[in-house]
Amino acid sequence: MRLSDTKPFLAHPFDHNKLKEECGVFGVIGVTDAANFVALGLHALQHRGQEAGGIVAYDAENGFNSARRFGYVRDHFTKKSLMETLPGENAIGHVRYSTAGNKGNTAIRDVQPFFGEFSMGGCAIAHNGNLTNADTLRKELIERGSIFQSSSDSECIIHLMARSLHKNHTNRIKDALSRVEGAFSVVAMTRTKLIGVRDSRGVRPLVLGKIGDGYALSSETCALDIIGAEYVREIEPGEMVVIGPAGIESSFPFERNEPRPCIFEHVYFSRPDSILGGQSVYETRRQIGVELAREAPVEADLVCPVPDSGTPAAIGYSHESGIPYGMGIIRNSYMGRTFIEPSEQIRNMGVRLKLNVNRALIEGKRVILVDDSVVRGTTSRKIKEMILDAGAAEVHFRIASPPTAWPCFYGVDTPEREKLLAATMTAEEMREHLNVKSLKFISIDGLYRATGIKTGRDNAAPKYCDACFTGEYPVEPRDQIAKGFKLAAE
Repeated sequence: MRLSDTKPFLAHPFDHNKLKEECGVFGVIGVTDAANFVALGLHALQHRGQEAGGIVAYDAENGFNSARRFGYVRDHFTKKSLMETLPGENAIGHVRYSTAGNKGNTAIRDVQPFFGEFSMGGCAIAHNGNLTNADTLRKELIERGSIFQSSSDSECIIHLMARSLHKNHTNRIKDALSRVEGAFSVVAMTRTKLIGVRDSRGVRPLVLGKIGDGYALSSETCALDIIGAEYVREIEPGEMVVIGPAGIESSFPFERNEPRPCIFEHVYFSRPDSILGGQSVYETRRQIGVELAREAPVEADLVCPVPDSGTPAAIGYSHESGIPYGMGIIRNSYMGRTFIEPSEQIRNMGVRLKLNVNRALIEGKRVILVDDSVVRGTTSRKIKEMILDAGAAEVHFRIASPPTAWPCFYGVDTPEREKLLAATMTAEEMREHLNVKSLKFISIDGLYRATGIKTGRDNAAPKYCDACFTGEYPVEPRDQIAKGFKLAAE
């Protein structure tokens, strides 16, 4: 296998103030130059992981070939010289933001897809999510002789496959995934098959598309659109699909559980032009703004989004409240990743490098800022200061999610609980900390109503994983509990 790498890049100095978008997976089978389609799909999923990306392709003549790169897909997987090293009609890929292992200090060996050579042939695997018993599994596997190459929890799947006694890849994947706990959407590839698996709670998304005579698997529907694939359906929670010469085979090899897909996909993670659970992500976010306007009205002159994730909710808030909508903050779309060593002065400029205030629009006005979330609060304070410095009369924050008070252990890079503003402060204390005229979050019931559940959250049987807001984890984070993490009920 030919593995390639380049030097890591420097991150934005303010990136740590937002929840990171887990990872994205994409795969195609039965199309000429499959790796090119995967590169396009990964480009559409770049918002889910901007740290690194990789592609593994299979060609009958050349076998399995791999390329891994740090940075954006567009900077590497658009080069003819690189893509020519990835021939074949089958390929899978992965974009990464580290949620386990060496966060922020990724080595090229941590970059997926991972590959294993088994007695029945090679198999590549790309995983979106986090395994909550990875530490336990890793310790057990190492004690039994496994040699790990990466710090990623996803590598456990390859080692569990290697230890399985089943005679084909499909059954080995089933066997391996029956041992893991947590959240996983997996796309795997053998010489003749493309395999997609989703955990029994369906925490992380996975969809199926059709392109010509071939098929595609993707984290989101927006990546199907970019390659001209027809959206077929979601892979159901607990489902395994095997796509090969015989067509598509579907099975449900794991214990059935009530689905609990991640509600934050609707708030922030998914692209607004994707379809999630049969619903437009954009429309859900616009409806969040409508609910916010009903729950938390305020007299003001302008509704302004914090771009880009706050835009649909701001539009909904403006429409429902009757307060004019305006682009009071302009995003620098060409910033990319900073290429200079971030000195202290540059760090302090962080938000201003990315966002600039439209002074002519907001001067003298009472401004409602609509954002998707407040995590540490650092960015929110800086944006508020920018708005006031530009002459705004008042600043009111409206947040399109409930307070984020608990860490996620299912594939999202969340700070430790004590670093989450909502874990240590009341809403009023947060308002005082941010020093704004008012601060209101959408209620958990309002968020559920925006997703189409008119009765709000059923506390006895929630339809989503909302642990980051409620502390109610659908899958017990066993490894974290062993390290001393306390559940809400304790």
